[in-house]
Amino acid sequence: MARPKSEDKRNAILAAATQVIAEQGLGAPTARIAKVAGVAEGTVFTYFESKDELLNTLYLDIKSDMREVMMDGYPNNATVQTRARHVWQRYVNWGVAYPHKRRAMAQLAVSDRLTDQTRATGMNAFADVNEMVQTSIASGVLRDHPPAFAAAIMGAIADTTMEFIERDPSQAERYRNAGFEAFWSAVARH
Repeated sequence: MARPKSEDKRNAILAAATQVIAEQGLGAPTARIAKVAGVAEGTVFTYFESKDELLNTLYLDIKSDMREVMMDGYPNNATVQTRARHVWQRYVNWGVAYPHKRRAMAQLAVSDRLTDQTRATGMNAFADVNEMVQTSIASGVLRDHPPAFAAAIMGAIADTTMEFIERDPSQAERYRNAGFEAFWSAVARH
């Protein structure tokens, strides 16, 4: 009789995959992930049928964590700029606090190993933000950029902001605010 799967082992594998992918990229061997997790390589495949399943699960796990942080205390009834600033601040704070997750997500986001269903599920996690963007474009508050393009602009400016904060944490607030202003200038109608 097979032993029941352990949530702790599953989480250890996901944490190890995050670290190893952040450091070595998506080509990192599962043997390395297993070693960092402190399990046998076969154990990885007890929890995930394939490396692709592990990568898809990891993507959704990191997206879920990111969403939880970004949407905590989300001001639904505030101005678009206030809501955008909330999402921005939370995202930058998350990326600085969890650099391995941020780097692993950057690798995963461009991977052809993610399924369309995984990508759609990841996007659905941010339905509140996507709705705000669509409504704001329709009302003329935001420029009529495709939402994915606006998100890419945010991601690029946020990455730059996070890198500068990592280099000089004493200037974190300055960089966070300057980054938001650059993002807002790129997407808002003036």
